[in-house]
Amino acid sequence: MISNVNLTTKEKFLLEDMKSHEEQCILKYDHYQNQVSDPQLKSIFRSNGQTEQEHLQTINQLMSGKVPSMSGGQQSGGQQQSSSQQSGGQQQSSSQQSGGQQQSMQQSGGQQQSMQQKAGQSGSTQAGTGSSSSGGNLSDKDMCMDMLSTEKYVSGAYDTAIFEFKDSQIRDVLNHIQKEEQQHGEAISSYMISKGMYTLK
Repeated sequence: MISNVNLTTKEKFLLEDMKSHEEQCILKYDHYQNQVSDPQLKSIFRSNGQTEQEHLQTINQLMSGKVPSMSGGQQSGGQQQSSSQQSGGQQQSSSQQSGGQQQSMQQSGGQQQSMQQKAGQSGSTQAGTGSSSSGGNLSDKDMCMDMLSTEKYVSGAYDTAIFEFKDSQIRDVLNHIQKEEQQHGEAISSYMISKGMYTLK
């Protein structure tokens, strides 16, 4: 069920920021999934990118004053993450499930390409990292580190934004998105640990 809400000027600005962060995440995941050499990592990046597209849709709904219901969403997000780590075959089905959303993103092809060029030039400044998302000769580890840093930054941005919204329903929605951002980071760090790219002492 979708309910309507009136946003303050500050809340609108915060949602604009979140929209920008989500667009950058989508561009990076889309670009990196075509660059990585390991099919398992490609599957993780694809899954994370699809969830970011859902986040962008949700933010756009909030910006129009509509608050979507998050019932059951948290569970499906967790299942998507676990399937991304376990097998690429299961990922194909979740890829088809969000196909409509992905197509709507691709319809804005020219705009997305120009954004991707910007992402390559100033890349991670909006997503809070220092490395460029132009890909180039980055290793799988480099791309993982970039996306892990990006997810940490975006999760922190959501944490700050949540405190600024007066409507409890919006706070719940943003909290839901933040949790999925944390799950993205967990999927990447778990992959890195399993491949010896990241050690915890």
